[in-house]
Amino acid sequence: MQTKPRVIGYWVATGFLAAAFLAAGAAELASTPAVVASTLALGYPAYVLTIVGVWKVLTVPVLLAPRLPRLKEWAYAGIFFDLTGAAASHAFSGDLPGRIATPLVLLAIAAASWALRPPSRSWKSGSTLAKSAQAVASPEDVAAHA
Repeated sequence: MQTKPRVIGYWVATGFLAAAFLAAGAAELASTPAVVASTLALGYPAYVLTIVGVWKVLTVPVLLAPRLPRLKEWAYAGIFFDLTGAAASHAFSGDLPGRIATPLVLLAIAAASWALRPPSRSWKSGSTLAKSAQAVASPEDVAAHA
């Protein structure tokens, strides 16, 4: 059972993360001048904004919707790749520390959201395997026939 502070922490972190990704994705899809200039300064072509913007916007309903645990794991992985890539890009391009720290702070918020998520929003790999995909022999069976 989830404790009330844990549930509140989850929703605060997830809500903030969803709002940040919705705003960033919308700005990237709109190709606002500041976002285009920042992207070009990092050495990326402008069309990357459309790709990343779509991914960010699609992340939001996945994070907020009930259930969908496997899809949520993919969303969290994408958030990790996006934010670590952003921090690395800013670091390698010689940006100021604040520009490097911003995605890392969002990454910490994403980690809190992931760590605090309730069981219904968590993916357990063993519980979702189809019977046909599970191992056909246990290690004991193999040892007995060796």
